[in-house]
Amino acid sequence: MTEDEVIKLSKRMSRCLRHDPGRYGLALDAAGWVDLGGLVRALRTSREAVLEVVERNNKRRFTVRGDRIRADQGHSVAVELGLAQVEPPGVLFHGTNAKALPDVLVEGLRPMNRHAVHLSTDLATATQVGARRGRPVVLEVDAARMHAEGHAFSVSENGVWLVAAVPPDYLRQR
Repeated sequence: MTEDEVIKLSKRMSRCLRHDPGRYGLALDAAGWVDLGGLVRALRTSREAVLEVVERNNKRRFTVRGDRIRADQGHSVAVELGLAQVEPPGVLFHGTNAKALPDVLVEGLRPMNRHAVHLSTDLATATQVGARRGRPVVLEVDAARMHAEGHAFSVSENGVWLVAAVPPDYLRQR
């Protein structure tokens, strides 16, 4: 597949596995897993194409175990990923856009229609995420202090750090 074909199928897989499985006639189990064959049929593609997307997707969004597949995070449908709570690095980063910044500085980071706020360990990833919808702004999150004050963190299989929300007093603009 070309890179454009991988991206297009990845977006369809994300829509199906993270946001709207019912539209494709699928039901995720409580942990977000679905039968790989069912996904292949629902997307009218091949098993090989789905596995190629899993392998080539630069964001490593999907995990295959046996004959099951799921998205690693970013769901807007109810799932319990079963990720353990872990101590985060001292500082994590979040990318947003300049238009959203005034609200974020007042309200903090909220998951919006997802289950958790997504954070990264590096500036480059946060900058890339922030650039999706305009001029990027990177926020530094005092994860060590949040953790010490009782906020629970987990990390997905592809290295995205997850937290329920980030109050504004833990944020600093880079």
